[in-house]
Amino acid sequence: MNNTNGKSLYERLGSADGISKLVDDIVDAHMKNPSIQARFLPLMDDPEKLERIKKHTRQFLGAGSGGPEAYEGQDMPAAHRGMNVSEAEYMHTIDDIMTSLDKNNIDQQSKNEVLAIAYSLKEQIVRL
Repeated sequence: MNNTNGKSLYERLGSADGISKLVDDIVDAHMKNPSIQARFLPLMDDPEKLERIKKHTRQFLGAGSGGPEAYEGQDMPAAHRGMNVSEAEYMHTIDDIMTSLDKNNIDQQSKNEVLAIAYSLKEQIVRL
């Protein structure tokens, strides 16, 4: 989807470098969020797994926003199966994403598009 400037969502998110920074900020926010940090803090003890999750998140966001990245991770149901993510936890992750977009001065249209993508994935993540 393009805005009035003709830029893709990928470009509006800052392309590869901007998305990488966004992912770092989102993961950092998750680590600090008392409602979901228990799911993320253990990754601090497994730096390889943490980097793999960040890599897949960068690829997913890059590919999903119109960039050239190829997503190499599992599909959303496979990645979240057995986690039993609650509706409240899902909403906290969305809040962290939106806060990170604000922190990176992403425009409102782009934030709306990211939010729409995130909500479209809800059924593939919650209560699996």
